[in-house]
Amino acid sequence: MTTTTSTNTNNCGSPPAAEWVLVNPDIVPIDGWQAINDDIGGGHSFLIEYYKRCRSGEIIIGRELKTQLEMLLQDILYRGDIYHFTLAAAHKRIDFIESEIKHFESPFAGKPFILTLCQKAIAEAIFGFEVYDAELLGGGRWVRRYKEVLLLVARKNGKTPFIGALTLAEWFCGEAGQKVMCASNDYEQAGLIFDCINNFREESRAMCKVTRKNVKGIFFGNPRQRKKTGKFSAQNKGAIKKMSAKSGAKEGRNLKIVIVDEVHEMKDRSTVMPLRSSLTTQDEPLYFEITTEGIVRDGYLDERLKDARKVLRGELDRPRWLVWLYTQDSESEVWNDERSWAKSNPMLHVVKKISDLRDLVEEARNNGAQRAFTLAKEFNLKQLSSRAWLRAADIEACDGTFELADFANSWCIVGVDLAESNDLCSVTFLFMRPNDDTKYLYTMYFVTEAKANDPTTTDSPTNPERRDYRQWERMGLCRVVKGNVIDDDVVARYLREIYDEYHIRPYRVGYDEWHAKEFAKITTINFGDDVLTKIKMSYEALNTPTRTVEQDLQARHINYNRNEICAWCFRNTAVKHDNKGFVMPEKVAGYIGNKIDGTVSKIIAYATLRECKSAFITKIGG
Repeated sequence: MTTTTSTNTNNCGSPPAAEWVLVNPDIVPIDGWQAINDDIGGGHSFLIEYYKRCRSGEIIIGRELKTQLEMLLQDILYRGDIYHFTLAAAHKRIDFIESEIKHFESPFAGKPFILTLCQKAIAEAIFGFEVYDAELLGGGRWVRRYKEVLLLVARKNGKTPFIGALTLAEWFCGEAGQKVMCASNDYEQAGLIFDCINNFREESRAMCKVTRKNVKGIFFGNPRQRKKTGKFSAQNKGAIKKMSAKSGAKEGRNLKIVIVDEVHEMKDRSTVMPLRSSLTTQDEPLYFEITTEGIVRDGYLDERLKDARKVLRGELDRPRWLVWLYTQDSESEVWNDERSWAKSNPMLHVVKKISDLRDLVEEARNNGAQRAFTLAKEFNLKQLSSRAWLRAADIEACDGTFELADFANSWCIVGVDLAESNDLCSVTFLFMRPNDDTKYLYTMYFVTEAKANDPTTTDSPTNPERRDYRQWERMGLCRVVKGNVIDDDVVARYLREIYDEYHIRPYRVGYDEWHAKEFAKITTINFGDDVLTKIKMSYEALNTPTRTVEQDLQARHINYNRNEICAWCFRNTAVKHDNKGFVMPEKVAGYIGNKIDGTVSKIIAYATLRECKSAFITKIGG
C-alpha cells in the first residue's frame, strides 16, 4: 500500500552480487543476467526488472525469495515449451489498480494506489505465467499457471490492501460469475480483507455505479444503473463474501477466488480444506494465503511452510504453487545489520518507517517478553521453541537477603501457585516498605515425599528434574509433604502458621481457582471473606504482571532473597504470546524437568498487587 512510484527500491545498502546464495543448490544462477532484456512480448516486465535489481544488490531480499525469483527466470528463459510468460493479463490488472483504486486510510486516503516494483513483480508472476491443461472440458488450452499463492511478509507491509486490490482487479477484469470468499480464523479478521475490498469499491464512483453491497456481500448490479445486462450488471452473478473458521456450512460452495488472511493463527486445516476443495471445479482458480510468521506452534502455517520450503529446495514438485517468502536469513542479522531488515519488510521506507522498526528492535534487545513477538511478527523468524525469558545477569543481580522476622507485624500480598499431584507447589509473600522501590519476595516451596526421596541419578518420572529437594529442605527453601500428593490445604495452613509466628497478615491472596476449593475455604476462615483474589491464568490477566516482573528485575527492584529455587525457576521460564502480543509464562521447551512454579507464584502476586496497589500502599503507610 503506497503512493510512491515503482522506482522506490527500498535501498538500505547494497551487498555485493557475489552473495547471491540460493536455497536450492541445484539451481544455477542465470549467466549474463545483467544483459537480460526487461522488455518481453512487446512490453516491459516488472518481474524481470525486480529480479535484476535484486540480483545487483540494489534491492535486498532473503535467500528464499532469491531462489523463487531464480526459478521464475529459469522458467521464462529456458522452459518456454512448458510455460508461456505474457504480460497482457497482469498489466491489465496493474493498470486497473493504479487507475481505478484509491486508498481510504490515513496517511494516503484519497490518493491513487500506485504499486511498488515488488508488488508489480508479484502480480506478473501470478497472472503472467500460463501452462497447458489438456484435461479441460471441450479440449485442452493454455490457462493461468498458478492456482495457489503463499505470501509471507512481516506485519504493516500492506499485504492486506495489496491482495485486496489484486482481488478486486481480477473480479472486474476477469471472467463473469467469479465468486470470492474472504476467510480467516475469526469473523473480525476475515472482515479486514472484505472491508478493505469494499472500501476500495466505495472510493471509486465507476465501481459503485455497477455494484452494490448488503449484509450478505458485494455483488454486481446497481438498482440505479440503466444497463440490465452485461458483465457489469446483475446478470453477472459474481459475489464477494466473508466467513470465519467458526462459520458453519463451509462445504458446497463453488468459488473462484479464496483469500485466507493471517494463516498463522490457524491450528489445523479445518477452515481451509473445504475452501480449497470448493475451487476444484474452476479452470483458473486462485487461492491466496497471506500471513506473517506466527506464535502458534505446530499449527497449519508450520505445515504449509514446511512444504513451501521443500518446493524451494526442489524436494517437492508443486509447479502450480507460487511461494513468495519475505524472510530473514538469520536472527543475528536482525541485531547487527539494519540493512537486512528489508528482507522481511519490502515496504520499508515506503509505508513502514525504519525509525519505528529500530525502536522495536531496541526494545526487544532488553525485553524477553517482547523479543519473540518482534522476531516473529516484524522479521518472520519463527520461534520454534520457547527460549529463556530473563537475562542471566538480571536473575543473578539479587542484592542481599532478609528474614521473615524483618517484616513481622506487617501486611503483605500473597501469590499462590497450587500443585497438582506431585508437581512443585509455591507460595510467594510480597512485601513493600514506605519510600522504597524494592519489592521483597519471600517464597516457600512444597514438594511430595515421593519426589524428594527419589534419587537424582535415576530415570524415575517422579523426579525428572534431577533436583536434590532434601538438600533444599535442609537449607529451609522447601518443605517435604508426606505421600505423593500436595493437598491445597497445606498452603492455607502455612499462611496461618506465618501469621501466628510473625503476625504477618495477607492484605490480599491471589490464586488460580482451579482445584482450590479447600484452600479458599480455609483461607477465608483464617483471614476473612475479602482477602481472596481470583487470578485468571490468561494472557489478558498475566500480560502486565509478567512484563512488570521483568522490568523490576532489570531495574534491580526485586529482592527474592537469593533463593536458589527461585533462580532456577526464573531460568526455566519462557513466555508465550497470543496474536495481540500479550504474554504469559510457560516452561522453556525441550525438557520436562523445567519447573516454573516459583515464577508463576510471583507473577500471581504481582497481578494481585496490581488490583489493589493504591489501597495496599496506603495500608503500609507509603
